[in-house]
Amino acid sequence: MGVFTFEHETTSAISPAKLFQALILDADNLIPKVVPQAIASSEILQGDGGAGTIKKITFGPGSPYKNVTHKVEAVDKESFVYSYSVIEGDALADKYEKITYETKLEASDNGGCVIKGSSKYVTKGDDSIQVDEADVKANRDKASGLLKAVEAYLLANPGLYN
Repeated sequence: MGVFTFEHETTSAISPAKLFQALILDADNLIPKVVPQAIASSEILQGDGGAGTIKKITFGPGSPYKNVTHKVEAVDKESFVYSYSVIEGDALADKYEKITYETKLEASDNGGCVIKGSSKYVTKGDDSIQVDEADVKANRDKASGLLKAVEAYLLANPGLYN
């Protein structure tokens, strides 16, 4: 088993509280509405949305994957930190035991926020399996596109999540 960690940082014009509410806490409702080609639906299989919750995410026609199962690892509404692991699904292929993502939103001077993210890929079997950095970049680009779509939706609907 090998563990590969990648970090990234980006910014948003949306405040951390508003973005966390929309992108994390209301993601199951908002994202299929805003970006249906990426995510068609999200269904809670077990739990209440907090740590330990198991969700099935079904991707839209724009995705190369059919579905994945997420396990929520942590939700900190005060510090704007969210972590989940992909524990099942075709995105893991035969290479990964799991992929864990963590997102932290921090206030920036301009009223928006800095988004700090990490992804940890845990490979199956021996250490000979390597993570393809092109796949990591492609996943990061998809997440960036999703973020931009949610940002645009929030800017066009400023009364939401106040």
